[in-house]
Amino acid sequence: MFRLDGRRALVTGGSKGIGLAASRALAEAGAAVTITGRGEGELAASGFPYWAVDATDTAAMRARIAAAAPFDILVANAGTNIAQPTLEVTEEAWDTIFALNVRAAFFTAQAVAQRLVDQARPGVIVFLGSQMGVVGGAKRAAYCGSKHAIEGIAKAMALELAPHGIRVTCLNPTFVLTPMTEKFFADPQTREWILSRIPMGRPATPEEVAASLVYLCSPAAGMVTGSHLLVDGGWTAP
Repeated sequence: MFRLDGRRALVTGGSKGIGLAASRALAEAGAAVTITGRGEGELAASGFPYWAVDATDTAAMRARIAAAAPFDILVANAGTNIAQPTLEVTEEAWDTIFALNVRAAFFTAQAVAQRLVDQARPGVIVFLGSQMGVVGGAKRAAYCGSKHAIEGIAKAMALELAPHGIRVTCLNPTFVLTPMTEKFFADPQTREWILSRIPMGRPATPEEVAASLVYLCSPAAGMVTGSHLLVDGGWTAP
């Protein structure tokens, strides 16, 4: 029920952090994994077949997806955050966050879904959301907005794609120890705040998030669509 043998998976932002852990976990479960990213060196070092393409270049992503065999699994993982207080959020930061977290994620998913529908194949799309797609967070107005947007997109896509056998979900982790978050944990005050909000008393690991991802992509989650799975150590429980 948890095996992915014979399935092709595409992981955006797959060369580091959660993306790399996800790629490894999917491969261990039997999937043939292709990753995307911008850093040629990191992509090559991953050991996976890769596309060196910026996810925000939607035309390039669509062309790559259209030219490839259909992917049975998409993990729309590429994302970013620029922490700014609400009264200091810049248009540049807002546009950067939404261009990657929302626009790129949706149009990549659209292209993957189109190939599956054309070939009458079932599939799975998982958006890497966040606990911040369920609650709010200080200095994260733009980021929270982008992750709440992905929640709505996933639900709408799930409704439309279910008749084609395509499931769409969000995987929503808490703070995870990755290159993107290490700057937060480096600040003692911020680290204390983060850990005080997680009842389990620690951040998640990329491997824990990846294990939950394998479940969502597997036949074991065959009736899971239009919803999210929180891997947040209890952050959103209160």
